[in-house]
Formats: sequence, structure tokens, C-alpha cells
Amino acid sequence: MQNRKTAAAIAVAVAVSLGASACSSSDSDSKGGGGGGNAKADAGLTSIVNTSDKKGGTLSLEHSSGPDSLDPGNTYYGWVQNFSRLYGRTLVTFKPAAGDASLDLVPDLATDLGKASADAKTWTYTIRKGVKFEDGTEVTSKDVKYAIERSNFAPEALSNGPTYFKAYLEGGDKYKGPYKDKSPEGLKSIETPDDYTIVFKLNKPFADMDYLATFSQTAPVQQKADKGAAYVQKIVSSGPYKFSAYDESKGATLVRNPEWDAKSDPIRKALPDKVELKFNVNATTVDDHLLDDVITADAGGTGLQSKTQPKVLAKAAEKAKTDNPYAGALQYLALNVNVKPFDNVECRKAVQYAVDKQSMVDSIGGSVKGDPASTVIPPSVAGYKEFDLYPTEGSKGDAAKAKEHLTKCGHPKGFKTTLTARSDRPDEITAATQLQNSLKTIGITADIKQFPADKYFTDFAGVPEWVHKNNAGMMMMAWGADWPTGFGFLDQIVNGSAIKPSGGTNLMELNDKGINELIVKGIGTVDTTERNATWGEVDQKVMENASVVPLFYRKNLLYRPDSAANVTVTNAYLGMYDFVLMTSTK
Repeated sequence: MQNRKTAAAIAVAVAVSLGASACSSSDSDSKGGGGGGNAKADAGLTSIVNTSDKKGGTLSLEHSSGPDSLDPGNTYYGWVQNFSRLYGRTLVTFKPAAGDASLDLVPDLATDLGKASADAKTWTYTIRKGVKFEDGTEVTSKDVKYAIERSNFAPEALSNGPTYFKAYLEGGDKYKGPYKDKSPEGLKSIETPDDYTIVFKLNKPFADMDYLATFSQTAPVQQKADKGAAYVQKIVSSGPYKFSAYDESKGATLVRNPEWDAKSDPIRKALPDKVELKFNVNATTVDDHLLDDVITADAGGTGLQSKTQPKVLAKAAEKAKTDNPYAGALQYLALNVNVKPFDNVECRKAVQYAVDKQSMVDSIGGSVKGDPASTVIPPSVAGYKEFDLYPTEGSKGDAAKAKEHLTKCGHPKGFKTTLTARSDRPDEITAATQLQNSLKTIGITADIKQFPADKYFTDFAGVPEWVHKNNAGMMMMAWGADWPTGFGFLDQIVNGSAIKPSGGTNLMELNDKGINELIVKGIGTVDTTERNATWGEVDQKVMENASVVPLFYRKNLLYRPDSAANVTVTNAYLGMYDFVLMTSTK
């Protein structure tokens, strides 16, 4: 494999997939005319609405809870990956552009995409000269190396992010991280022969390396400034904005970074003078603020709540301000295979048949919120294969089939279990309640326990010890691709290597040898068609295991206030608006 061929092939494959399933294709450089109120519904799917080159104003964002962390090395939230590009420059990023072009990989901190060895096990990137931190210090390859070491190899301090680098770098299983390993060379499989070159030596072929290089974990961190988990209190910017204020419960304020130089940054225009981000704002209040043009966007990017939808869908002028993209995400129910009776596959199959998916979609607002699902991979992600191992008429469930499997698993009259959900996501609570009612019809009593989203994985559903102790056999879950390929979607939720003591996202604790081996085979396959076919195989094996109950392929009903400018949906970041492009006329 030479340089960019694999990345380009993947990008083309994903673009074709999205074009077929998510929205019609158009010239990605087209512009939406006039202000937010003059564009048509779904204009933001394929064009940039309310275009502006004017500097100034404040980009105002609100979130119903908050991030897992704004530390680029300690986050796994899709909206933070999008937002962090304002203050952290990664080796590679997705092009800030409309439509399918938003899937294009472009160099950011690096001068070009990665140069790969023929076996895809050695990847080399060259760092741009002249990129500076907010303190005026030039960014070097050693700062990128250190950022990756702290983000993947120090779970005692930073446990939220994915661990791809740990899994694929040579010696990653033995390296103890920079807080415990004080050797000057650090992890030897990340080489920095000079200040502008970084080389990754992998233990197995990894065809998606340029996608991994888009992760905020590659945003540089100075070792002298690192304070472990406390670094989030004083993040040192390498992007156009720096933090002037941060409060874990209230939010953050970003202002211009005077050390940022547009000449060294080909992708950011950095139009707003200031960025305001507020946490813990009630979800329906966020909606009200959008409709009243008080804020620019919902930071979470998950769209209007079901209670708000009628206010905009019933009025033509309001509906014209909406975009309804597929989120590249799946809402699903995780059944933990180490919590009885879900250690029995027949009990898991009973739940597969019991769920009334169509009524669940209807309960949260209907087709604008999604379509009933039968697979783990959504239709808009490369590697999707259409199949349904547990079909029911109209996706309404089949109580008779469910009871048949309950009898097979030794619980003909049902059983009791705990169902977790996120308290600050009204639609998820509504879906969980509807699920609870479906399960009652076959004798399964699910006690719903609610937890805040920012603690859901770190303290509850993502902590196996807590899950086992509290009999949490069922957990509501939503997942979007880490990057829009089968591997980027599947690896961190079905691979046994993703099971962690805290902050885990393989909530089923699925550790199937056949599935694990197929994932390794797929990511080491250079041929795109063959690789995508492998992801379909993985999906089918996961569904045969029955520990994932696909509920619906998610869609977002996004709203663009009149003051929002340069508004477009980015397919690369779960169908939310692109925060790098967005600005405000206020």
C-alpha cells in the first residue's frame, strides 16, 4: 500500500454508502442562500447555509449535561471530537465542508496524510513547521508522541478515550505510560527522529491509520504542562482558540489564541471572536434557546427533543430551518453476558423478539428520529450488510417467539433485571420506558435506573464491577462510528480488547474469539471491498450472539437559528453541525 491510496479508497466507499442511504448527493461546494430562515429544510445536508466570511461575534453552544472531558486525550464523545478541533490540532482531520466532501481526510498538524509501508505496519507523518502552542513554544513531534502516550497508556488518570494506539503499537501491551515509566525514550514504537517527523511501528497491519490520526488523542500536549486528570483545568491550545475560563459544572469560554497563525492552518477560518460553551442546561431549555435565537447550536448535536419537534414541523417557516441527517449511529440495548440470566443466549434471543421497535421510534417522535434497526452497523457506514436474524412483522415484536426462547432458557414466566439509561436524555428515557412496557408482556420486569450522561460510562454502565453488583443486565446505549468505516464503528463496542475496568464501551462484555479474530483480519486487509465484506461478517456474528439488540438507526432533527452562519452537517462527526466552520452574526 502506498501513501494515500487506502485512505482514498475508504473515503470513496463511505461516500458512496452515505450517498445511497443518507441523502442525495450534490456539489459539496454549493452554498445555501440568504439567512437561516431563507434556506430550505435539509439544505445543510449538502450545502453551507448562511455563508459568511465576516470575523467577529460569539459562537454560543449549550449542552444538556457536559463532556466526559474536554481534555483531547481523555474524551470519547463525538461532539467533543468535533468541538476540540477549535483548540487542538490533530495530525489529520476531516475536511470542513458540505455533503460528501466532509468525509475527505485532509492533513492538519501534519503536512500530508500518512506514508505507509507496503504491509501497512509502519506509518510516517511530517509535522508542519511554525505551529505554536498558546505560550509561543513550537509544536514538535515529541509533543504528539507524548499526547498519545498519556491518552492510551495511563488509565489510572485518563480512562475515557479509546485504546487503539495501545492495541496496535508494538509493545503497547507492556508500556506503563508516562506517569509510571520515567524512561526518556518512552514508548519505543513511536519514533521521533527529529522535531518534525513521527513514525508509528505497529504490531499488525492497520489500514485505517489515517482515520485514527484524526482522533483528538493526536493533538499535541507539552509534557511540562501535563497534570494528568487535572490537565483539563489548564489545557494548552495548539489551535485558533484558547481557554479563558473553565468550570466542570458550568462550562467554558474560549477566546482567540494570539499564537495561532492562519498561514500554518489551511482548514480553519476561525471567524468568531469568542466561543461560549455552557453545561447542564435542561435539554428542552436548549431547544427553547435555539428557537428563540439565544444560542447558535446544541453542542451535543443530537437534535431537538420529541417535545419540541411539533413546534417546528407544524410550521413551514420553522421546518425550513431544520436538517434531518442520519447520524451514522445506532441506538441499541446492550445485554451483559456476565449478568444472569443473560449468560444464556436463549434469554438474549427472547429479548430480541420482545422489543417493539416501531412503537419505540414512534414514542420519541417518529421517522425524523430514526428507522427500526436489525443490524449493528448503520446503513450509512461502509461495511453495512442488510439482514435480519430476528424478524417480526412491522418491527412490532413477537411475544410468542419471545416466550418460546424464555422457555428454552429456563425462565418460562420471565425474570427481573435492571435497565440503565441516561437521565438527561429525555428521548432515551422515553425509549427505555417503552421497552420496559414491551418486556412486561412476556414476564420480564426491568427496573429502570437513571444516571447522568457524563458519568454513565465512567461510574456506572461502563464499569463491569458496578454492573455485576447491581444486576444491570440491560443497558441503553447509543453509538456512532469513531470514523465512518466498519472497523471505526465496531471495534470499541464488540471487541473483547475494549473491555475496561472503567469508562468501557463494550457494555455487553462481549469477548468472542471468532469475532475478535475477524476484526483483526479485517483491519489488516488492504483491499477495500474485501475489508468491508469482513465487517458484514462481524456484524452477523454479533447478532448471532444476540447480546446487542439494535433498536433504531438514529437521525437528528437539527435546527439552525437565523444568527447561525456557515451551517452545514458533517457526515464525519455523527451528523451534527461542523463547529470548525460555524460562526454567528451576533
